[in-house]
Amino acid sequence: MSFPKIVTTKKTGKEKFTFNGKELDFDVCSFWAWSSSELLGNALRGVLAEYIISKSINCKEQLREEWDAFDLISPEGITIEVKSSSYLQSWAQSKLSSISFSIQPTSALDLSTNKYSEIRKRQADVYIFCVYSHTNQESADPLNIEHWEFYVIPTSVLNENCQNQKSISLAGLLKLNPLKPSYNEIHNAIIKCKN
Repeated sequence: MSFPKIVTTKKTGKEKFTFNGKELDFDVCSFWAWSSSELLGNALRGVLAEYIISKSINCKEQLREEWDAFDLISPEGITIEVKSSSYLQSWAQSKLSSISFSIQPTSALDLSTNKYSEIRKRQADVYIFCVYSHTNQESADPLNIEHWEFYVIPTSVLNENCQNQKSISLAGLLKLNPLKPSYNEIHNAIIKCKN
């Protein structure tokens, strides 16, 4: 007996929970509001950054895969890894957080076979580092794109300068001269980094 990969279908948010064949008075949208409102939290902020980038570069409507080898594919077929970091956190802080990003090489998981590749490497063509740079708690709003900074760099530059390094600070990243596009310039920056 085999259990192939289950294909995810896009939800609208209006799908109702059911019990004993009857619809209940709550739906997927209410679940999303309950589970996904903490946009400054480390886990969800990363997903939000991926979504912001996908909209900036006009990704075809592709559903996010939790364990994909990379985060996004541009309309031109450029594979992209998105990383995020923030000075502000959703928890109490005695000082602003330092900005750093995970860049360690990984083994790609083949979602159709559930097996990892034997070769560890950085899987995407391009990395985009997203910094939630706003530092005022009272006006913090991760949905305000002007609160974000974006840095785009070819993976080849990371490989050459960072080799098996697991993380990189913002200062270390800046030494590698990444492109720093505004939101509406990210797509062109990706293309420039790939060429």
